[in-house]
Formats: sequence, C-alpha cells, structure tokens
Amino acid sequence: MNVVKMNVPPVALGTWAWGDSGERGDGYFGSALTRAGLDELAKQAHGAALTMWDTAVVYGMGRAESLLGDVLKRYARNEYQLSTKFTPQVAGHGDNAMAEMLEKSLERLGTDYVDLYWIHNPADVEKWTPDLIPLLQSGKVRHVGVSNHNLRDIERANQILGESGFRVEAVQNHFSLLYRDSEEAGLLQYCRDHGIPFFAYMVLEQGALSGQYSPDHPMPEGTNRAKAYNAMLPLLKELTSKLGQIGEPAGANPAEVATAWALAKGATPIIGVTRPGHVQGIARAKSIRLSSDDVAQLEAIASVIDVSTRGWWEKDLRG
Repeated sequence: MNVVKMNVPPVALGTWAWGDSGERGDGYFGSALTRAGLDELAKQAHGAALTMWDTAVVYGMGRAESLLGDVLKRYARNEYQLSTKFTPQVAGHGDNAMAEMLEKSLERLGTDYVDLYWIHNPADVEKWTPDLIPLLQSGKVRHVGVSNHNLRDIERANQILGESGFRVEAVQNHFSLLYRDSEEAGLLQYCRDHGIPFFAYMVLEQGALSGQYSPDHPMPEGTNRAKAYNAMLPLLKELTSKLGQIGEPAGANPAEVATAWALAKGATPIIGVTRPGHVQGIARAKSIRLSSDDVAQLEAIASVIDVSTRGWWEKDLRG
C-alpha cells in the first residue's frame, strides 16, 4: 500500500495551452508562447512555491509534456511535482497500453516517476483501473487519480484499487461558476467525506471568466475556445463585472476572484499558465478570502446565465 501521503498544493499549474504551436491564434487556445517566457514563468512559480504542474499526453499529443520536461530540467526533481494522464482514447492495442503510454510520458518529461497519474476519462473503468496497480507497485507512479468520472465510476475505481491496498487519491473534473455539476451531483461532498482532494479544471472557462475578453475583444479567431465561448461573452458581462467588483478592494481582477471562489469551495484549482504574470495572479487569488455572501452572490448571478460549457469529452456526471 502507498503510505507516502500526497502533497496537495492549494493551486496547480496547468499546461493545456502548452500543447499549441505557440503562435497567436493557432491551436486550441491560440495563446502566444515563447520559450523565454515559459522559462521565466517556471522561475517565478518556483520562487512562489507553486510546485505542481499538470499536463497530459493529449495536450498537443506530447508537445506539452516535452516542453514542460525541458523547462523544468534546471530544477531538482524533488523541487516540483508532475501530474500527467493516461487517455484511453489514444491508447495502443497491446496488453500493456497504459504502461507503454506512461513510459513515453516519462521520457518526454525527463523523469523516472510521476507524482500523480490520472485516468483521463472513464472509457472503461473495469478495464483500465486495474492497470494502475502495477504502476503504483513499481514506483513509477506515486499517486493515482481519476478525471471526468461520475460518482458511480469513482466508487467502482476505489473498490478495484482497494482490493490491492490502494485507493483513488484525487479527483479532477471541470468545475467553475458556470459548470457546477460536480457539486450538484454530490462529487464534492463524496470527496470531502472520504478525504479525497478535488482538483478543478476550467475554473476560468478557458479565459471567459477572466474579464480579459468581451464582445468587443473576443478570443482569438480560429481557435477552439473562440468557437465555444465568443458567442456567450455578452451573457457573461454581469458575472465578470461582479467578479471585478468583489476583487477591487484587494486589487484583484476577475480571474483571481474566480480562482478564489474555487478555493472557497474546497477545490484545488488547476490554473492554466502561459506567461509570468499569471504567477502573481495566482498568489493574489490565494490570499483572497471570499465571504459566504460573496460566494452566494456570484453563484446566484451564474445560475441564471443560460449557457452550457460542458466539453464534448465530458461524461454526464448525473448519470
């Protein structure tokens, strides 16, 4: 049994956008990335004790992992944590598909172990969950979690791992002011009751809740997120304005208050980072303490916005 307790950070650093080419307007996010900027970002994150980096094979089909491994090679391995994922949909057809995918991730990341390894989605809980066990036993994986699983999937994965003395040690789902299905379906309460850290991705809805975008300043044309969010930006004005209003006394912007909301809900937000300034924003978000009234007002405004931000890859959590 894994007796080494996982070091759960208040905030994890996301690298989904690192899978893009780095050219503005190109790829899923269309963010402009430079190696110098990412090096400075990693330096600032290291100085701010932000130590967990979250990535996945499918973020650019290995590009994000390779870039992250190269950026972090200047630091000692015990000074940061790596979180990456097994995605069943891109697995091979051999008997050891998960182990093979992990080996390629380790090579790209430049390490011989990952701190946290996720099953990216519940394509087949019965088939894939047992394959985590030998990876834990080998030490190549220190801790395991499940992502985009509903409550029934999580309970079953826990049963399977429990037969060998392991357990689901983390859950990672889409969770934001605009998408609270994990809470409404009872997953957050289950995690609280069982001492399982809940990691929240898309807390900022790919920037739609950052206050940076508006109908007059939309997301980069030609990108996936522009297709998903630009049409709904007019509907988000009241919510982003409220986020800004709450953050104003602390000098915090809407993105930082949206992050603080996730923290107030007991989640560990995974915040996508592409430039050094994001580190300072995360530091401010960690210091914000929202009142119960703040949380209630934000959720009341969000609840009447008639949009769906559920991703095509996400399973119905209420099923």
